[in-house]
Amino acid sequence: MDKLSNPIVLEKLQAKFGDRISLIGEPHELLTIETDKDAILDVLRYVKDDPGLRFNYLTDITGVHYPEQEKAFCVVYHVYNMLQNHRLRLKVFLAGPDPIISSATSVWNGANWMERETYDFFGIIFDGHPDLRRILNMDELDVYPMRKEHPLEDPNRVDKKDFYFGR
Repeated sequence: MDKLSNPIVLEKLQAKFGDRISLIGEPHELLTIETDKDAILDVLRYVKDDPGLRFNYLTDITGVHYPEQEKAFCVVYHVYNMLQNHRLRLKVFLAGPDPIISSATSVWNGANWMERETYDFFGIIFDGHPDLRRILNMDELDVYPMRKEHPLEDPNRVDKKDFYFGR
């Protein structure tokens, strides 16, 4: 078995999925690729089951909110090949106030709680998830705390007024 490297991973993914895969970059030598929400389950199954790749461990699923972009939400998957100590990051960008993506629980059972956490903090809906509900925040909470929709500080705080600082 050849030593797994970023060019080999990228070549195999582009050969299998063509233009549905695009390279974002390799920050800190971590291959980061983008795909679309319709292909993500196929890509995840492929990187897990292909004998040449064998990314057999789902490290993390999380979200990112980019409010200034057209596709304001990003779901990020980190997978790991434990046999060759190689990592891969997959990103899917989503649009809309209620972003929806297919659940990865059909590929990894461990995706269950990661998707619940991402839903809880970003409001990203994982279609087909067996139990999509809040996991860390209160059920009554009507906002998603990691979305960048609110000011960072309360504008009514009096201890932040300039006259306290001689300005």
